[in-house]
Amino acid sequence: MVEEEGKATVHLTAEDWHVVADTLFHMNTALEILPKAILGSKLLAESQQIELQTENCLITIEMI
Repeated sequence: MVEEEGKATVHLTAEDWHVVADTLFHMNTALEILPKAILGSKLLAESQQIELQTENCLITIEMI
């Protein structure tokens, strides 16, 4: 991951991407289990990208 001007893109395998998506959106994961740095998350691009907001960076997670 390379952060540039407050934005970063991470590429994950389909399996790893689905683990992240399930944890954030489908398993009712308690917020206290997630890293405190994650301030928000949402699905983008017809559920093909995950966006994570931290204090200093907007991270887009894409499936490869």
